[in-house]
Amino acid sequence: MKIATWNINGIKARLNEVLYWLEEYKPDLVALQEIKSIDENFPREAIEELGYNVATHGQKSFNGVALLSLHPFDEVNRGLPGDDSDEQARFIETVISRPEGAVRVAGIYLPNGNPVDSEKFPYKLAWMDRLIDWAEDRLKLEEPFIILGDYNIIPAGADTHSAEAWWGDALFRPESLERFRALSNLGFTDGLRAVNGDEAYTFWDFQAGAWRRNNGIRIDHLMLSPQAADILETVEIHKDMRAREKPSDHVPVVGSFAI
Repeated sequence: MKIATWNINGIKARLNEVLYWLEEYKPDLVALQEIKSIDENFPREAIEELGYNVATHGQKSFNGVALLSLHPFDEVNRGLPGDDSDEQARFIETVISRPEGAVRVAGIYLPNGNPVDSEKFPYKLAWMDRLIDWAEDRLKLEEPFIILGDYNIIPAGADTHSAEAWWGDALFRPESLERFRALSNLGFTDGLRAVNGDEAYTFWDFQAGAWRRNNGIRIDHLMLSPQAADILETVEIHKDMRAREKPSDHVPVVGSFAI
């Protein structure tokens, strides 16, 4: 079973890229971030024609997450619990049953948090605290469980072309990393780093020739419960998608699981 994450930076601008990639690689389940669309305007028909079930949690012009699955959804939950006043569309969760058992998947678009001297950084930290509380509760179910998406977190210096240049940014500073480690310490495994210790970027900015110079960072992650880590086979970064005509600044990250 191939389970993937991809920040597409706008479904309207990237629909052809998404359709091409789905047809080429045929992932079983995909978590999309930054669809930048309300639910009613998401082009579900074009994706459904490829055999995918579609669930969205949209928001006009900003944020928005979606799940695309070749398998029926047992359930879909929208919005990260813990703050009823939070209107930003950044979280969607599903359970999918297979003959070998069920797998729980949450797609997230964690807040960027910049600039750090604005209200955006406390919102990022509070969102991460809520995610940790929710994930700790879900782990009690003791099932294959994957939290994947754009975390807007650079876990370590090896995950950036220049640790010095990025240090202090909301993606790479003590408060953010402390919470990412707290999530890991619940028992989650960084899927990519479990199988690959090499340079592995998932984002290249559109500015300053970042793609041409390979000035990338790794901020798109698959975090795995112990049960999911046990059945992980490989994790691939589809870097080729960044070189296409109308690319997102992120590329797909795909985990293969023995499900």
